[in-house]
Amino acid sequence: MSITPEQVLKVLKRVKHPEKKQDIVALNMVSDLVVQDDKISFNLVFQRSNDPFISPIRKAATKAIKAYISKQAKVDIHVKAFQMIEKEEILPGVKNIIAIASGKGGVGKSTVAANLAVAFALKGTRTGLIDADIFGPSIPKMLGAENRRPSVVNRDNKDYIVPVDSYGVKMLSIGFFVDPNDPVIWRGPMASNALRQFIDQTDWDELDYLFIDLPPGTSDIHLTMVQEIPITGAVIVSTPQKVAIADAIKGVNMFRSQQINVPVLGLIENMSWFTPAELPNNKYFIFGKDGCMELAGRLNIPLLGQIPLVQSICEDSDSGNPSVLKQESIVGKAFMQLANRLIVEINERNKNLPPTKIVEIKK
Repeated sequence: MSITPEQVLKVLKRVKHPEKKQDIVALNMVSDLVVQDDKISFNLVFQRSNDPFISPIRKAATKAIKAYISKQAKVDIHVKAFQMIEKEEILPGVKNIIAIASGKGGVGKSTVAANLAVAFALKGTRTGLIDADIFGPSIPKMLGAENRRPSVVNRDNKDYIVPVDSYGVKMLSIGFFVDPNDPVIWRGPMASNALRQFIDQTDWDELDYLFIDLPPGTSDIHLTMVQEIPITGAVIVSTPQKVAIADAIKGVNMFRSQQINVPVLGLIENMSWFTPAELPNNKYFIFGKDGCMELAGRLNIPLLGQIPLVQSICEDSDSGNPSVLKQESIVGKAFMQLANRLIVEINERNKNLPPTKIVEIKK
């Protein structure tokens, strides 16, 4: 009995895309089907060349044909992908995307991200901030937006999330969609899908800078980010403490790795020294002194700034009033100086290096 294309298509309807919950025929993923005797060849067309389900779907299609048509069938499947032009199709109105990362938790990365974004907005730039720390979203509280919710707009029969605007910063966080008292108990793929929605299904409009506050360490979130969008550069936040410095090195090496190859714009040293309110000229180096300065010299990357530890930072974060708003304070001046230096490094990076490409990680 000869095999017909109709038979093959009927069998391939059994194969579903795990993420889209539809069969590959209904999704128009099967093209150029050719059947000759016991030889079956066709293309599997994916929207993204880095779709994580390429290999499982390819195997499932082969298995279905052999199970329901013939064990002796010779199956030849070619994988195709729509070519996506990064700057035209992904966040087309965003000029610079800056990842803010840390090697470990507890170094004040989110505090730095929130204040840095507000500092950029105060300078008159169009600024956005994605709270990608899916399991510990704190940005809404720090920017006084805990009780607000993003709206939704429909364009071309597709719904887009409209970010919350706080202190001139367009902001999105998983914290807007979950009860703040409930833990976010998600597997890696669920967290990655949430980040994809924040990127692909959000109306960011036009921005000069979009900051992404990443979870501590290295994880699926980091890989999803570099696979989805072209990152202009990364900034690593650390304290001067030796154990934090050791983890900061891992963060730098991750972005500098051959697979990822995202420029590291520099280090930010947080909690550089403690200054009591009653003794504003005194510095107490409770976490060590100049740890990030030494590391920056060793790795040949800029030290973008040193942020002191003062009691008002904690109070301001808890009350939703970023410290950078007090521009004449010690911390306010430090954050504005940090913003100035980071803008210089971003401009230098854009002048001397080609645009970063989306990462295709081959397993």
